[in-house]
Amino acid sequence: MNLSVFKDKVLLITGGTVSFRNLVLRRFLDLDIKEIWIFSWNEKKKDDMRHASQNLKAKFYIGNVRNKTSVDLAIRGVDFLFSASALKQVFSCEFFPIEATRMNLKGTVNL
Repeated sequence: MNLSVFKDKVLLITGGTVSFRNLVLRRFLDLDIKEIWIFSWNEKKKDDMRHASQNLKAKFYIGNVRNKTSVDLAIRGVDFLFSASALKQVFSCEFFPIEATRMNLKGTVNL
């Protein structure tokens, strides 16, 4: 992929595991990207990322992909989107199938 397409663009990353988000964040902060927005409901993980990255290009927003209004507000001004919001643990999905459906299907539709 030609990474120059990200020059002066805004990237939104939703959800995902901390390791995935951190990897993408580190990778893109080295580019000529304008901003990277991290969007998820977990305030603690985002605060940890904010302190670890110490980069003004990284912006952190609280929201949930299950909420259409929250998504609509989050994607304003975004050029690229990496969606990693999902319940991924089989046990959690089996034990909480309604929540898995809300997160994995409705969240995807909202995005």
